[in-house]
Amino acid sequence: MKQLWRFGLEQAKSCVFAVVIFSSLAITQILAVPHRYDLILLICVVTQVIMLATKLETWDELKVICVFHIIGLALELYKVHMGSWSYPEDAWTKVWGVPLYSGFMYASVASYLCQAWRRLDVQLVKWPPTWAVALLSLAIYFNFFTHHYIYDLRWVLKVSTVLLFLPTVVYYHVNRKTYQMPLVLSFVLIGFFIWIAENIATFFGAWQYPGQSQTWELVHLGKISSWLLLVIVSFLIVAMLKHLKEKKPAL
Repeated sequence: MKQLWRFGLEQAKSCVFAVVIFSSLAITQILAVPHRYDLILLICVVTQVIMLATKLETWDELKVICVFHIIGLALELYKVHMGSWSYPEDAWTKVWGVPLYSGFMYASVASYLCQAWRRLDVQLVKWPPTWAVALLSLAIYFNFFTHHYIYDLRWVLKVSTVLLFLPTVVYYHVNRKTYQMPLVLSFVLIGFFIWIAENIATFFGAWQYPGQSQTWELVHLGKISSWLLLVIVSFLIVAMLKHLKEKKPAL
């Protein structure tokens, strides 16, 4: 129980940024704050500055988060344009119907991965070739765009992920004790918990699916597969950056 408590505590610390976003969504909706998307953006920026100043986050982690903000915002612009979901409230910081704070929701996933990696001293064994990982990441990301026009390859990509990473094992440390987990299982678990977070986010009006325009309803279970793929892309990018940094010669 002591180990489980410590593991949960380290996970909670790694979720600080995500907790701030969800809390902001809840409080601004309950208080009916006008133009709350703009306020949430400001809160996200201030939170990032505070986390950096207090060393809850490193400069390297901030760089990764910025990359994910751009990647997520590009996906949001496209998906909103295609009618997959919408942001119905007014805001000054909306670009083509997408509030700029939305990129931070993707960045919060990257923030969690980076911090959990550091806090739990994550190590990967039997990591596939970098070129294969990069190719799979690109294929998954672009499938989010292309499936509107051509065949949706998500199941092909899932099978490919399982085959590529089946031998890979994640080692992590809690109180100097080492534990292990298949990497594929960690993908599924993170994707599931993000789906739970998505239900909370849509309940508090972070965004709105077409079926939620009249009244809120549970996000379809099929969305877990989409989040699973997004988690895979996020994890692979973070892992590749970590590996590249470890191989970089000291100056």
